[in-house]
Amino acid sequence: MVLNYIWIAFFLIAFIIATIKLIFLGDTAIFPAIMDSVFEMAKVGFELSLGLTGVLALWLGIMKIGEKGGVINSFARFLNPLFKRLFPGIPENHPAIGSIVMNISANMLGLDNAATPMGLKAMKEMQELNTTKDTASNAQILFLVLNTSGLTLIPISIMVYRAQLGAADPTDIFIPILLATFFSTIVGLITVALYQKIKLFDKVILFYLGGLTAIIGGIIYLFSSLPNDKAQLVSQVSSNVILFSIIIAFIISAFVKKINVYEAFVEGAKDGFKIAIKIIPYLIAILVAIGVFRTSGAMDYLIEGIKRFFLLFNFNTDFVDALPTALMKPLSGSGARGMMVDAMNTHGADSFIGRVASTIQGSTDTTFYILAVYFGSVGIKKTRYAITAGLIADFAGIIAAIFIAYMFFH
Repeated sequence: MVLNYIWIAFFLIAFIIATIKLIFLGDTAIFPAIMDSVFEMAKVGFELSLGLTGVLALWLGIMKIGEKGGVINSFARFLNPLFKRLFPGIPENHPAIGSIVMNISANMLGLDNAATPMGLKAMKEMQELNTTKDTASNAQILFLVLNTSGLTLIPISIMVYRAQLGAADPTDIFIPILLATFFSTIVGLITVALYQKIKLFDKVILFYLGGLTAIIGGIIYLFSSLPNDKAQLVSQVSSNVILFSIIIAFIISAFVKKINVYEAFVEGAKDGFKIAIKIIPYLIAILVAIGVFRTSGAMDYLIEGIKRFFLLFNFNTDFVDALPTALMKPLSGSGARGMMVDAMNTHGADSFIGRVASTIQGSTDTTFYILAVYFGSVGIKKTRYAITAGLIADFAGIIAAIFIAYMFFH
């Protein structure tokens, strides 16, 4: 619904601005340029979607190997002690805990197709414990915020788009996204913990969160102490080493479990092909709307207005052209993806703006969409503080993404 209004607004604003330019400025070229943009962006959306097919099939094939090799179950076993303490309202050994852990594990590995069904199952199981059926319980709110914060170890889709748009090294945003999404998740967790009075100083919770924070702090310290060019080189090399090591680990785990690795890959690759074809109309729709909005001059006015605001505080404004992705992110996943693609298409995948937009895209998830899907699936109407906590997590992730992008790429 939100995306529907945004899509209509883009066209109406573009029409109003173009009409003003035609009548008052005599710009007779504006409407032909807009129509050229409509056809050009439709072509770009189609070509981009088809180009995604191969890389998306590759990554989803690899992910399927990991899934069948028991990687999700391994993550679940590792995370189980933490989640039993974060959800004190759920009885020990209740099936909801297992579904929650499996959902978060799948999300961390970028397995969206596996994560969503598990998430819906977890929400249904928590609803069985919920005494007020139309109002979100504490456990359901925390679960939703952990999903909206978007903690992801492997940002598959973003790397795929960067590869398709000509990035020299599509994985160079791997570590920046990992750092940004960590901050989003931690802030979201702390926000909910303050509302729910969860004891974050529990020894087990401190072990998990403290250990992860120490690792993230060490990474930030390492990269902040390096010159920018060396930081980029180290990030590039380490990202590729880590990702290829994960691929090898997935293959070995599947082989040890006597899984037919080749068939598992083909099964996942088929899903990748289906997804790539499925997103064609969505990508074309949002890219055409953005193209019209940009060609009319509306995007330039928006960016210029934001730049002037930050200049009042003497801020560096090189990141501002990536902000449309941030503004769209809490509202619409496909809209934010379109903005990211537009930023990379306009400025270059390896430009600072392209990398900032990519890092923002991976820093958090789409709060309103996830809230609508998960709460809507069990009939919850009173969301309490879920939106507030989710948006706080979004804001933290976006701010972190901008600062981290400056550290790595500026």
